[in-house]
Amino acid sequence: MPIETSGLKFLVRALASINFRLFFFGQAVSLIGTWMQLIAMRWLVYRLTKSEMILGVVGFVSDIPLFFLVPFAGVLADRLKRHRIMVVTQALSALQAAVLAALVITDLVAVWHVLVLGGLLGTVSAFDITARQAFIVDIIEEREDLPNAIALNSFIFNGALLIGPAVAGILIAGVGEGLCFALNSLSYLAVLGALFLMKIPEKTFSASPLNIKAAITEGAAYTLRSVPIRSILLLVALVSLVAASYALLMPVFAEDILRGGPRVFGYLMSATGVGALAGAIILASRRNLDGLAEMIVIAGVLYGAGLLALAFSNRVSIALVIAVVLGFSLMMQMASSNTIVQSIVDDQKRGRVLSLFVMARRGIESLGSLLFGVIAGLVGTPVTLMIGGAVCLLAVAAFATGLSSIRQAIRASNENSNEAFRGNP
Repeated sequence: MPIETSGLKFLVRALASINFRLFFFGQAVSLIGTWMQLIAMRWLVYRLTKSEMILGVVGFVSDIPLFFLVPFAGVLADRLKRHRIMVVTQALSALQAAVLAALVITDLVAVWHVLVLGGLLGTVSAFDITARQAFIVDIIEEREDLPNAIALNSFIFNGALLIGPAVAGILIAGVGEGLCFALNSLSYLAVLGALFLMKIPEKTFSASPLNIKAAITEGAAYTLRSVPIRSILLLVALVSLVAASYALLMPVFAEDILRGGPRVFGYLMSATGVGALAGAIILASRRNLDGLAEMIVIAGVLYGAGLLALAFSNRVSIALVIAVVLGFSLMMQMASSNTIVQSIVDDQKRGRVLSLFVMARRGIESLGSLLFGVIAGLVGTPVTLMIGGAVCLLAVAAFATGLSSIRQAIRASNENSNEAFRGNP
């Protein structure tokens, strides 16, 4: 049957898979709640402490479990049913949000509560994110729709970024942070309901005894041998390190530089979502992987330049425009990187390789939160953003020097992957 190559149906072609359609709409609701909680948590910490350094510590504690646990999570995602892993992790995440909501609403919350609950959520997220990334290939009916499914997954993530922070900013200004946490807890019901409605085809898993150390070593060795995957993960790690400065310091930037409050903070993050959403639409309209490596370079340059420009901004209108550019460029780079990796990876090692991608994206970001929180405490927010922008540009320049060989390796790996898939329907 011929595949439409234009129009709305082409843009959302992965939604033809019933399971992916359930996943898409369940995640759309849940991720709005997730962004509301993230904004509320950052504002709560800054309200309680007025400290950039403590903001960095909370970000570090919340994300550092991903750095250490995702390799184990990747092994489990390759050996266990990813669907069942997600049911457990989503339920635990809902419970964490409910506890945080109760503490804030009863005015019993302290910074140490946020630290502990943030660390617990980070531990759960290590298993959830890895399983969720690998789960996408399980819920699409046509393998050629995988790039589109990844782009649509980015679309709902960034669509939620457009809505969640703006709603959170209004709620925080009006009634406080507690309601944001409570609504996030309820939002998990949507994705849990979607998971229970899915009918996942049975897959054959390895019956050999589980040797976690050997499995992790095998996945790491496979990643290091692959030139495109290795190069992409290194760039993702470096950009994620500096991207932490933007996410971490926006409450400070909104309050102290722009002289705004939680509403301005929410608007800045929503503007980031506008840019990211535009990037997701562009990626969803693509027909193949051609040009994605170059897209990574262009997006990386835009992101580094955007951080430098933001450092000199002191007007809300200008900052909002820059936030759109930052959201667009970061989304384009990360989603393009994810698409290439997912398209060329051996399915038997998918969970382990994606665990390294999560480590490079979110685990390294936790180190960036701590590092840039300390730097901001010493030199201030604008200088910290300038440092981040400069590091990003240098990293992209180094990546670009090997672009020709990386492009050739991607093409060869993709052809081998397609041949293997055709030989094993």
